[in-house]
Amino acid sequence: MQTFIRKITSRKFLAALAGVATGLAMVFGVDETAISTVAGAVTTVASVVSYIMSEGMVDAAAVGAGKDK
Repeated sequence: MQTFIRKITSRKFLAALAGVATGLAMVFGVDETAISTVAGAVTTVASVVSYIMSEGMVDAAAVGAGKDK
């Protein structure tokens, strides 16, 4: 389950998802301003989620290293 969560929260997956959403929005004639806003929001969320996940992994590794001593 953790592998699945890691994959769906990866920046590459979220960028691909944003690309698909942008393409569909353009096909259906959504305003370009709305498309830019959504793409920016997805990029921001992806960055924040990636940072939180990586910091969590670093903290978990530090706790695990402390138990070995």
